[in-house]
Amino acid sequence: MTDIPQRPLIGIGTIVLRDTPGAVEVLLIRRGTAPEIGRWSLPGGKQDFGEGVRDAARREVLEETGIAVEIQALLDVVDMLPSPANGDRHYTLINFRARPVGGTLQAGDDAMDARWVPLTDLDDYNLWVETRRVIELAARHKS
Repeated sequence: MTDIPQRPLIGIGTIVLRDTPGAVEVLLIRRGTAPEIGRWSLPGGKQDFGEGVRDAARREVLEETGIAVEIQALLDVVDMLPSPANGDRHYTLINFRARPVGGTLQAGDDAMDARWVPLTDLDDYNLWVETRRVIELAARHKS
């Protein structure tokens, strides 16, 4: 029997911000697959083998929301470590800030919903504390 070493999974998240009259909005998706099915989150997912992280970020946003983006900056890296709340899951989440450059908003791939949410309404979306933190970080550093 071979012991397979446990390793963290690499995940990509993208904070897509846009200005509208009277509000800054962030693009959120409602997860359609486990883990955290039904929870609101950032567009994102796993990096494919042989794919650059920025390419993965652009692909995941387009697949889940129909929105094409320009990556502006590497924003932050978040660790989700195994714990009673997370179970055995260990993710390293690479987060980018981006701006929309085209497309039509439509939930797709493994998102059950996608929408633009004013930053002032984030309390209504039960976001993971780290998701909320990186959204606020992106908003502070928006160019």
